[in-house]
Amino acid sequence: MMEDTICAVSTPPGIGGIAVVRISGKDAVAIVDKVWRGRELSRAASHTAHLGEIVEESGEVLDQAVATVFRAPKSFTGEDVVEVSVHGSRWIQREVVNLLVRNGCRVAMPGEFTRRAYASGRMDLAEAEAVADMIASSSRAAHRLAVSQMKGDFSRCLKELRDRLLELASMLELELDFSEEEVEFASREALKELAAQIYATVSRLVESFSTGSAIKSGIPVAIVGATNAGKSTLLNRLVGDNRAIVSDIHGTTRDIIEDIMEIDGLQFQLVDTAGLRDTDDVVESLGIERTMEQIDRASIVIWVVDSTSGRDEIADTWERIHGRIPEDAHLIVAWNKSDALGDGAMYAPECSLHNIMTSDESSDSMSSGNGGELSSSTVTQQLSVDIRPFEGTVSEVHISAATGSGVEELCAKLTDASGIGEWQDSIVVTNARHYEALVHSQESVSRVIEGLSHNLSGDFIAQDIRETIHYLGEITGEITTDDILGTIFSRFCIGK
Repeated sequence: MMEDTICAVSTPPGIGGIAVVRISGKDAVAIVDKVWRGRELSRAASHTAHLGEIVEESGEVLDQAVATVFRAPKSFTGEDVVEVSVHGSRWIQREVVNLLVRNGCRVAMPGEFTRRAYASGRMDLAEAEAVADMIASSSRAAHRLAVSQMKGDFSRCLKELRDRLLELASMLELELDFSEEEVEFASREALKELAAQIYATVSRLVESFSTGSAIKSGIPVAIVGATNAGKSTLLNRLVGDNRAIVSDIHGTTRDIIEDIMEIDGLQFQLVDTAGLRDTDDVVESLGIERTMEQIDRASIVIWVVDSTSGRDEIADTWERIHGRIPEDAHLIVAWNKSDALGDGAMYAPECSLHNIMTSDESSDSMSSGNGGELSSSTVTQQLSVDIRPFEGTVSEVHISAATGSGVEELCAKLTDASGIGEWQDSIVVTNARHYEALVHSQESVSRVIEGLSHNLSGDFIAQDIRETIHYLGEITGEITTDDILGTIFSRFCIGK
């Protein structure tokens, strides 16, 4: 099947100005010439485009088109490739493909063009998978990661790791060859240091996956709080649309409402949730259950607090959510309705987190002389100390979802909370298959370090090194099977 000449529409389904039909294989140029009226493509140089017509067997013109010729091996697949640009009519696309099939082509399977590029050595498996990530990218950050991987940055990192592992293995295996002479080609401490460096690199790649996965699919953000705190108003403000119904009636939002927004190239999956309160309403109770599920899944939780409400109400809401927020999540406390406080105050005296989480006596002792208000710096200082038992990262912002005041600062805090900053110049893993292989690699390198520490025989340690090399090779495709390849490329679109 890999020797067949294949064809498929490479542009998205639907009607557009232009559609591209791609043909790849040893007979690609000859088959297109059979249905082409214009300059003979078999005489055309590589990377040249030619205007002509697609003609049916009857001699009737099907469409005016442009054929671009790419000669092997300097093409996407490494084979002869012709890309025919026709008008975007669905009927024309279908008839052109049928015409090519009648003249010797086979319709391509999902991902077959990219699989041929991998098979011909034009790219390794990690770079091939980046092609699919590039097509699916829905934000600038996801696109940037896909470009980096497609350019081979991740593959080069893995090659460096494999080279160092081979160096480590060669030292140990040389010792085995000269075991009777008791020759030591490198000290165990030096080998252990090298293994520790490899472990650190692999571990960092493993740690990057949570960030990479969030960037690739969107960072989940749960907007939570009591009824009428302003959650739906905030969602509408952030996405710039009336996605959620806003009402003064408590319990208006009874189900989750999702939308997507992009900030500085990062995509956030915003989820507006049902307000938290005691209720006998069955439907509202189900909505509150879903709220808790969204908190469990969130990377960032925005707790919207009505700054005009009392301490007891805010403390009650905190009691409901604090045990559900994942420890690795970032909590942003958004003090809402700051415009309703008057006198330029940023929040009401009773609405500091310190006052909510500590006794009245403690609160009074920390109050300043300006009407009992705590300074903004005092509140910030108390955030990570007094929100117990949550031990994750906490920040606060004062907003008015109704007027938009402070929302820009909230967006900045969302970007900071994404965690992408620390990975800005690093390789980030986005693929679950790569992550799984790296975890196995991490485990086997750990055994190498342990073996060196306990002076195990070199042949046992070398086996763990070879296992690590094996798992890294699975990522780039140096070690693979047809089943693995079939699974990977079946997820691609047909024209890619």
